[in-house]
Amino acid sequence: MVETRIILSGLWVALMLTYLLGDVLRIFAGDFKAGEMMGAQGTQAMFFAAALLMLIPIVMVVLSLTLKYPAIRWVTIIAAIVLFGFNLVGLPTYPGAYDKFLIVVGLVFNGLTVWYAWKWVESGVA
Repeated sequence: MVETRIILSGLWVALMLTYLLGDVLRIFAGDFKAGEMMGAQGTQAMFFAAALLMLIPIVMVVLSLTLKYPAIRWVTIIAAIVLFGFNLVGLPTYPGAYDKFLIVVGLVFNGLTVWYAWKWVESGVA
């Protein structure tokens, strides 16, 4: 049986790659203007906030493997719910069908992450 930590780490990697795929496709499709975010000129604060948000799955890969139980269980549930909510709110703002599809895939990954973390019962092996 695969340890829950590995499953969670894999789900975070899958989510991160889904986000990156959407960004790459957006560049090739021409659905963005360099230096802009949400139709406004990007500022350092906006790009910093985006970096922090997109860093969550990357940090969660490491935490899934290193943070002690039960802390990792609750950190995982909270982080996945925050990203689920963020993506759900943003879903209508994406113009392309590919973007909407990838956001839905990301929502599924977040849902699976919450489900695995919720049902996780540590068996004494950390």
